[in-house]
Amino acid sequence: MNDFDDLGIVDSSWLTDADWAVINRLRRIHETEGQIAVRKALRALEPESYLRVAAAFFPNKVREAIKDEMAENGITEQDLREMAEKLHPSPTKQ
Repeated sequence: MNDFDDLGIVDSSWLTDADWAVINRLRRIHETEGQIAVRKALRALEPESYLRVAAAFFPNKVREAIKDEMAENGITEQDLREMAEKLHPSPTKQ
């Protein structure tokens, strides 16, 4: 589905083909069974898929929720940068 404005998707940049299939399934569920069934289907998603789908609709809320959770666990943005650098060193630092 290319015309995602009618769905309320704000940022589709992280969505995979599988996520689009989930979104289309959620849309059909909403049309045939209603909002309660959509909530149940969302709860059944794998965490990674749920996060990408939720972020497509509410990127700012998801970003803030992640930041809040990190802060509660004492993880800073700098900590993440250092972890990423250890996993994938830049060519200039090798």
